[in-house]
Order: sequence, then C-alpha cells, then structure tokens
Amino acid sequence: MKVLVVGAGRMGAIRVEDLAADPRVSEVLVTNRNEQRAHELAGAFNATVVPWKKALTPVADAVVVAVGTDAHDHVLRGILPQGIPVLCEKPIAMTLAATSELIDLAESSGSPLQIGFQRRFDEPIRAVHDVIASGEIGTLYSLTMTAHDHTPSAREFIAGSGGIFRDMHVHDFDLVRWLTGSEVESVSATRAVRENQDYADFDDADVSSVIAVTTSGVQVIVTGTRHDALGHDVRLEAFGSQDSVSAGLNSRTPLRTIENDLNLNANPYRGFVDRFRDAFKNETHAFVTFARGEITNPCPPDSALESLRIAIACEQSIATGHITRVADVV
Repeated sequence: MKVLVVGAGRMGAIRVEDLAADPRVSEVLVTNRNEQRAHELAGAFNATVVPWKKALTPVADAVVVAVGTDAHDHVLRGILPQGIPVLCEKPIAMTLAATSELIDLAESSGSPLQIGFQRRFDEPIRAVHDVIASGEIGTLYSLTMTAHDHTPSAREFIAGSGGIFRDMHVHDFDLVRWLTGSEVESVSATRAVRENQDYADFDDADVSSVIAVTTSGVQVIVTGTRHDALGHDVRLEAFGSQDSVSAGLNSRTPLRTIENDLNLNANPYRGFVDRFRDAFKNETHAFVTFARGEITNPCPPDSALESLRIAIACEQSIATGHITRVADVV
C-alpha cells in the first residue's frame, strides 16, 4: 500500500521514518508547503515527493496528516472525501464545532479516521490499561497523572498552541477516558505563570492542575508544568482495591529521590519524542494495520472530540472558579 504523509516537520519525519521501515508499505509519499523540506525528508528515507498543489488529489491508499493544527481543516476537507484511511495528529481542530464537522465529514465519506494520541501506544501505559480492563486491579479508586515538559515552549508555538489544557493535558484527558472506560463527569482546574512570562503574554500558563471525576466515580488528579529542569516527565499511577500500578517510573524518569534508594534520573528523557519514540512507532504500525482492515480503530475520532471538551471544561472552571460539568460544554 502507498501512504502519503502531509507535512515534513518533526512529526512528519517520524511518520515517514516508521512507514519506510514497515514492509507492508510499498511506497511512502511526502508533501509539504516548503517543497525543499519535502525533498530533504524524502531523500533521507527513499520516499517520493508529491507537489503540494497535488496533495489533495487521490495519490495514495492512506494518508497521515502531520501539518500544523491551523492547516488541518484545509487538508482534511480535501482528503476525507476520498474515503481512504487517515491518521490525523491531535487535535483535529481547536473548537468543538470544527472538530464535530470534520468527524461528520469523515463518517459521511466513509473515511476511517484515527487520531494521533500516541500515549495509548506506550507499552507500559497500555499494560496499565490491560491491568485495569482485566479486573486485576479490583475496583479502580483513583488515577494520578504527571506531565512535565523539559524546556519551555518557543513564543511562536505558545501563540498557536491553544493553551496548556488543549495542547498538553488533552493527552491526559484521552488517557482518563481510555483507562477508565468512562467519560469525565466534572473538572476543577487551576493554572498559573510561575516562571516563564512568555506564557502570560498569550493568556497561557506554565503550571496547571486538574481534579476530575469520571461518571463511573474514579477520582483523577492531573498536574503539569511547561518546564522540568531534570527532563521530560510523563507518568501515571493507578490505585485499586487489589493492586496499585505505575507507568513511566523507571531509571530514565527525571526525578531525584531524597532517600536515594531508587535508580532514577539516569540518562533522563530530554523531550516528548525521546520519551515516546517507541510509542510513535507502535502507533504508526497500528495505523497501517487499521488501514488494511485488520483491526478496529485503536483511537477513534471521539477521542479528539471528548478530550477537547474536557480541556474547554477546565478553561471554564478557571474562568468561573467553580467545578464544571463536562456534559454542559457544547
């Protein structure tokens, strides 16, 4: 099968590399507004360049959308009517209305749409999911989730990111739904600018916290920062009546223990690609399997819609100073 990657930036490069290594993919195609970057990427992995002006015409059996979020609408409106499988990096769009409209277009066109939430494909996180789903954990009491970027974002990224809840914590919100198998009922959120004033210039934040409760009664605590001096830290803990398990706590976790009796902070993760490189590879492999019709959608479009809804509920909670019911966000 031929797979077209739209975008030659960091995520596009990851997808091209992994697709080129998949023996089930006969040809990888690359397109980008800046065609020089497309040629450079294609040359590194023996891929074929498609001119940007022809990117939205039928040229492949499946498509990966790895452009910036502001270009998703244009690209998806051209690709989805072709009725072919699409992997779209999160988010589909920055608003619920636009997200819903594109999901409806995918459904009406018969275009299977997988969302790029790579944490579902991290093997330790998936193992936690399986422990919960199997019932081994017993009654799931609570989840504690940590998300710390290693370095603050560049100003140009902050300006178009959508903010800490829509950009960073949307990954955590997807995991809450996936791990618990239930929707988030309510959230109470806080945020602040503690160190990096660039975030204040864009009404964003460099620290955040969320207390959430699912419809099934699971208590969830999510904390995040846009800067971690030691490295990139994403981990979670699940506590149940029969077992307690963690993912992301290992020798590379950028954390120093005062007791000094655990082997942590050895060659710590330096960014999200370093932390989740294997997960991206697993995700791309799963997309090819999905595109071939061999598995059901491992990350369906409602994951993007409902995670965005939770993020907006957090913003509303901050604006009002009260707990926000997620179902009221429309």
